[in-house]
Amino acid sequence: MARLGKSFWALVIALTLASVVSSTSAEEDKPSQNKVAMVNGSVIARALFDRELSHAQGRLSTTGMPLDTSRLTQLKKEVLEHLIERELLYQESQKRGVKVDEESINEQLKTLKKQFASEKAFRNILTEMNLSEDAIKSQFMQDGAIQEFIDKEFVEKITISNKETKTYYRNNRNLFKRPEQVRASHILVSVDPKGDASQKAEALKKIEKVQRRLHQGEDFSALAKKFSQCPSSAQGGDLGYFKQGQMVKPFENAAFALKSGAVSDIVETRFGYHLIKVVDKKPESIIGYKEVKNELGQYLKQEKVQKEVGLYVGKLKEKAKVERFLTDEE
Repeated sequence: MARLGKSFWALVIALTLASVVSSTSAEEDKPSQNKVAMVNGSVIARALFDRELSHAQGRLSTTGMPLDTSRLTQLKKEVLEHLIERELLYQESQKRGVKVDEESINEQLKTLKKQFASEKAFRNILTEMNLSEDAIKSQFMQDGAIQEFIDKEFVEKITISNKETKTYYRNNRNLFKRPEQVRASHILVSVDPKGDASQKAEALKKIEKVQRRLHQGEDFSALAKKFSQCPSSAQGGDLGYFKQGQMVKPFENAAFALKSGAVSDIVETRFGYHLIKVVDKKPESIIGYKEVKNELGQYLKQEKVQKEVGLYVGKLKEKAKVERFLTDEE
């Protein structure tokens, strides 16, 4: 159910902070080389397209997906269509008389300024990008109008029934698996990865002394507080619950192999030497319907809103006069 946290606004108002900062108002009566499209007479400036494309390329690069010629061509088309759809939704919001509160726009501008070290740093960025506060406020106004329009026309009108959530849960039980979890404490004697053999030997002697005291019946938590060189020592070495993939492999393998209440032999990782005690184990299970009902309802509503907005935008495109000036060679 990792998808539950994804924002359904991605389809229609995916401009993030970086693209908001780099957006400008389109000017009419520009030669065609300075615009990539016209939507019912409103210009989508090439400068805006180029900046949004650059931002999209940056997002794509974080996924590790190679950006070959074919994918770049497709990405350009997607960015252009996104901007066209955004303009259509904004135009529709204005037809419906949507107004954005000036105070909320000013608050957004204040929040944006806080991302910079100082007012001067903010002004310097505006100068570098040839932007003004008015241009940014205009962008906030458009985004706010689009969101308010979608809220009123779709979000507030769409509901999800208990039957729908139960059906989805029943048909997708594999999405609600909770993996096996272990709650463990540890005692760490750290080793500098660049340390020499003598330093490793000294650390090993220290953890062996602690191990002998454990064998003599001393309390694991008390020893962790006294000897462990991990921040968790303040909690007696308690690391809480974790699933596979959250710890380094040697540590994880040892922890999941132990029975509840058992203490490991000395385990070496890149951090040093550990003694691990498993406090509790939770087997793999299916999350109950009641536990996910509300979140699932939100997710299904997001899916439905996204679908409805997509269909609506498609109809707007059919009726609109849209001219595209972007060529495959660009």
